[in-house]
Amino acid sequence: MSGGTGLENLVDQIISVVTNDGRNILGILKGFDQATNIILDESHERVYSTKEGVQQHVLGLYIIRGDNISIVGEVDEELDASLDLSKLRAQPLKPVIH
Repeated sequence: MSGGTGLENLVDQIISVVTNDGRNILGILKGFDQATNIILDESHERVYSTKEGVQQHVLGLYIIRGDNISIVGEVDEELDASLDLSKLRAQPLKPVIH
């Protein structure tokens, strides 16, 4: 797997993907291709709200098309595990407008 995307070093690690429609999906990167289509395992979506804590929706094995990806980031597992998502409040992300 190559292509200069920088994702090679993140295979089998937990990543966070922000999609063009403002979704935040976390999972273990299992693979990707030259179009930056991404395969995540054990994935879940985090839904943010200003009124209640972060909700997590289990997605399992999940494929995200490369043209729907805005941001890919590495997750600090120790820091992420220390977060109390039930007390976290945030505005939902707005869709990316091209």
